[in-house]
Amino acid sequence: MRKTNVILINCDDLGYGDLGCYGSAVNKTPAIDRLARGGTRFTDFYMASPVCSPSRAAMMTGCYPPRIGFGEFDGRVVLFPGQGIGLNRNETTIAKIFLDNGYRTKIIGKWHCGDQPEFLPHNYGFEEYYGLPYSNDMGRQAGKPNAMNEVPLPLIKNSEVIQQQPDQRALTERYTEQALEFIERNAGAPFFLYFAHMHTHLPLYAAERFVSESGNGDYGACVASVDWSVECLLHKLDEKNLADDTIIIFTSDNGSRGDNGASNAPLRGTKQFTWEGGQRVPCIFRWPGKIPAERICNEIFTAMDFLPTLAAMCGIEHKPEKIIDGMDLSETVLGLRSSVKRETFFYYKQNDLEAVRHNDWKLHVLKQREPVKLLFNLKDDISESNNLYCERLDVAAELERLLDECRSELGDAASGIAGAGARECERVENPKPLTTYDENHPYYIAMYDKAERG
Repeated sequence: MRKTNVILINCDDLGYGDLGCYGSAVNKTPAIDRLARGGTRFTDFYMASPVCSPSRAAMMTGCYPPRIGFGEFDGRVVLFPGQGIGLNRNETTIAKIFLDNGYRTKIIGKWHCGDQPEFLPHNYGFEEYYGLPYSNDMGRQAGKPNAMNEVPLPLIKNSEVIQQQPDQRALTERYTEQALEFIERNAGAPFFLYFAHMHTHLPLYAAERFVSESGNGDYGACVASVDWSVECLLHKLDEKNLADDTIIIFTSDNGSRGDNGASNAPLRGTKQFTWEGGQRVPCIFRWPGKIPAERICNEIFTAMDFLPTLAAMCGIEHKPEKIIDGMDLSETVLGLRSSVKRETFFYYKQNDLEAVRHNDWKLHVLKQREPVKLLFNLKDDISESNNLYCERLDVAAELERLLDECRSELGDAASGIAGAGARECERVENPKPLTTYDENHPYYIAMYDKAERG
């Protein structure tokens, strides 16, 4: 029996309201919308952090960021070039599980779990890598004099920097070419492909074709670029008769910034915050003949659940050696009657525990290190606009109890509590950036002309 392939597509800063199938009337996403019609679209899907480094590490390991020491990075909210911090190599990733079970594995695009040689993807179960080790605004860019990250942006193949300051307008096409070649080469073997787009992170660079066709400026062009890439992947799977044997997941690492044409509608808040708009993002699963088509699922589901869920869906027996926070929700994804459901989700901003959702209720207790008492029924009030704290003190008390349990297990820096179940990230001595600026180097683009940063 043929093993099931998996393609995990993860966008960068794409908002809840940025796709046609999630309500956008300004962005052109016909391929992604078709993907949704052919599978299941989740309405209550969460990333484990409202920013990228913690979010991506959580998705790879099935753990809340504070459990794996990835809540913050020596005072920074994400990793920067040359920091000596990375995902602990003792953690088990999705890629490692697939590799150990006979899969070919590749990551394309943004990694952002550490840029030192010890922390690059080949140390975590990926046989191949092609992409940027961190965000696309961490290169030499206009308007950033004397910045810590004023080093040339590195494009990496496996563990080698093959270009500095690449043309970002061409990267999606180059990434897609890599993905199609990987599928072609492994059509007869099971594969796990993690395709981590740079879009729609600032600065917004898209090919001229998409810019000229966009009805939503450069942002709409970047969304359309991702959609084109999805269409290419679907076409290749059909060409190789692999569509029925491949699970496709489409999602985003956190909510959008809410500017430059981006949208988290109808959610409140943006990237970097624990309002719904910061962490509730699109999620689509397609597996023809296995996952119900044209289905909308309202169950709570998180990126941490990918690891155990995908293992189960692919028939892989995996018993974690360490505690993880992900749940096997394969029955939910497959549309079966499920005895296991996620009822609770905790919202961390760095290492501060700010909120909890339990079933339909969400309680905020902290914002910007200031105590708050905000209680919302998300089923009735998706935009978090009607505070019911005083009317439902009973519900608030129960959610406070859940927060106390979480603090004991994972910690809460705002309360001065160290979690009993928290583990450490990994550090190396004498770290340095992968690149250094050389005024005599023939860079294709010596300085990116856009000054926006995400």
